[in-house]
Amino acid sequence: MQTDHVESPPNRWRTLAATVRWTRSSSILLSLFFTTIALIVVVWWPLTEELLSYIDWQGKWWLSIDWLLIGIFVAMSSLIVAGADLRVDGLIILVGTFGGLVIESWGTQTLLWSYYTLERPPLWIIPAWPIASLSIDRIVRVLGLVVPSRQERWFRILYWMVFVAFMGWMVAFTRPTLAQPMTVAALVLCTALIITPTDHRLAVLTFAAGSGLGYFLELWGTTRLCWTYYTQETPPLFAVLAHGMAAVAFWRAGLLMKPYYEAVWRRIASRADAQ
Repeated sequence: MQTDHVESPPNRWRTLAATVRWTRSSSILLSLFFTTIALIVVVWWPLTEELLSYIDWQGKWWLSIDWLLIGIFVAMSSLIVAGADLRVDGLIILVGTFGGLVIESWGTQTLLWSYYTLERPPLWIIPAWPIASLSIDRIVRVLGLVVPSRQERWFRILYWMVFVAFMGWMVAFTRPTLAQPMTVAALVLCTALIITPTDHRLAVLTFAAGSGLGYFLELWGTTRLCWTYYTQETPPLFAVLAHGMAAVAFWRAGLLMKPYYEAVWRRIASRADAQ
């Protein structure tokens, strides 16, 4: 029976250190991240002003600070700079941005969820998707090193258990909108992705990472009434798991786009060398 190569503990730790190291791209990504946050604060200042109004600056302000939001901000800031590589991360950002726009359009147009600003969808939420995608990519890298890579058969079994259950949950949750074309398209796309797996282990790890991060994002958004699901749950389990499915969809989309993306990079590099 053929077994996968397993790195020795010292090699694994060296690989892990290389995965989370600070790079030149880390500085650029962190600068872009803070610039994006600053633009959102300036352009949508009323949203920031409303958030700050909840803090009791005259009393025990530390009790009214949104520590969950701060924790999410610090965690995602730390994750996106770990082992950053703009050449690779550019594709993740591209897919995350357009994928997030599609998902938010579907959810808000069908009223599965709505934002307190009533925008369908609000543009200020879109940057959160590529940032989350980068964070998930870093989590998956670490999981790939610490989770045993042997016993592919068990990952295959787990894959079908997890994703078949998710599809059942998705159909149940979206039932009020099953007659709408956008929901039909979402169901067809998810089904197509599930029945054409490329890597069972990586798909399971990506789903787990996306769902894990999604829980904290959904907990913050629904308990602060930033967005509300039609079920009024805070948050609904489907919404948490949907972040995992979205992460898998973005990863698969990235695989399809990678050859074309790398061709563009090579063309840019060749022109730069020619100059």
